[in-house]
Amino acid sequence: MGNENRELQVLFFPLPANGHIIPCIDLARVFASRGIKTTVVTTPLNEPLISRTIGKANISIRVIMFPSPEQTGLPEGCQHFDSALSPDMLITFLKAMVLLRDPLEHLMQQETPDCIVADMFFPWATDSAAKFGIPRIVFHGMGYFPTCVSACLRQYKPQEKVSSYTETFVVPKLPGEITLTKMQLPQTPKHNEVFTKLLDDANASELNSFGVIANSFYELEPIYADFYRNELGRRAWHLGPVCLSKRDTDEKAQRGKEAAIDEHECLKWLDSKEPHSVVYVCFGSMTTFSDTQLKEIALGLEASGLNFIWVVKKRSNGSLEWLPEGFEERVLNQGKGLIIRGWAPQMMILDHEAVGGFVTHCGWNSALEGICAGLPMVTWPMYAEQFYNAKFLTDIVKIGVRVGVQTWIGMMGGNPVKNDAIEKAVKRIMVGDEAEEMRNRAKELSHMARRALEEGGSSYSDFNSLIEDLRSRAR
Repeated sequence: MGNENRELQVLFFPLPANGHIIPCIDLARVFASRGIKTTVVTTPLNEPLISRTIGKANISIRVIMFPSPEQTGLPEGCQHFDSALSPDMLITFLKAMVLLRDPLEHLMQQETPDCIVADMFFPWATDSAAKFGIPRIVFHGMGYFPTCVSACLRQYKPQEKVSSYTETFVVPKLPGEITLTKMQLPQTPKHNEVFTKLLDDANASELNSFGVIANSFYELEPIYADFYRNELGRRAWHLGPVCLSKRDTDEKAQRGKEAAIDEHECLKWLDSKEPHSVVYVCFGSMTTFSDTQLKEIALGLEASGLNFIWVVKKRSNGSLEWLPEGFEERVLNQGKGLIIRGWAPQMMILDHEAVGGFVTHCGWNSALEGICAGLPMVTWPMYAEQFYNAKFLTDIVKIGVRVGVQTWIGMMGGNPVKNDAIEKAVKRIMVGDEAEEMRNRAKELSHMARRALEEGGSSYSDFNSLIEDLRSRAR
């Protein structure tokens, strides 16, 4: 095709869900910063969120039409996971993603990119790319460890040999004697034929694709990076942690949705606290807790005596009536705690030196952001592959403490975790020798993460080899 120096163009196509869009845009920023012509494809209502997250990076956006409610069975204006509120609607939403195929192919015809990086939930993208003779790369935003666990469970099915949901089994062939129970495996939602088929298709299309980009760095999980490539025989490049793609403070605060708090007010509050004295509590953008569970968290935080910032998913009625009696006067008005209702500028908060620990649902984005900030974590996994990520933080890199959730509780939460368990867990990551040791380990990983992205680092070099592969194909 063109000459050696022809500019490569890469299209990025993220799934419209915060946990997928943000790392995908961060990844696109990495490509743009290395001089690759970078374009993100999305639908009209997701465009504002995407352009905020792109910030000042040199990335263009192309919009394709979202199919009509008649075609999708979704309500008008539902183009993002956030607006698909019930399990049934999520399934309808994922099914509707297939309808983006024609508009995407039409765009590919116009743009003639050299490669498309598409979310795992677009399994058909591998065939679409093949039509135009270009490689499709899969991006699911995860690291190697959870991907290896899933692959081994899919292949060897040890979960089918146990007699109960609570009996432990070892993940076959995987280094590190990893034990799980059936309760900790991703449970597929109701009408799971659709979802199971989607995961099967995603797996098959990944095997046929050009390869996978892992949001990780070699030094974090060398054994699993090697296992993924050598034992499982998959092509992969680690280009992470993508959340470290260079940004100024304003851009950090702008990443994702409109924050529910003024960033300056938030920083001012943090500036008034001692180093490592604040625990940050956030369960991602999909988790909704019962009032009972929220009350237990409030009591646990209060009993711990620690400063905290707690992000609570916004309710439709916006009330805080679930707060324990007198909590506002005793805790919030005394400046001990800050509650953010809605979206928080998470990276900006985690990077502040006042923050000393992180209570997380263990989505891979949050886990990595915690690692990059050098923080010990309380692991409170809910659904999807979060139990694997929690295992990784507690048992493999040893910078996490369990809060006692051993079972899959879904996005709506199950039996509430009691306040004394919460109090105990946050104290363990914040005060004492164990906390200090975990923080030192986390800090070491955080330095390694930054080095991986610098010239000569493992992620920097993997990026070069990926671009080399793409160039040799495009010639």
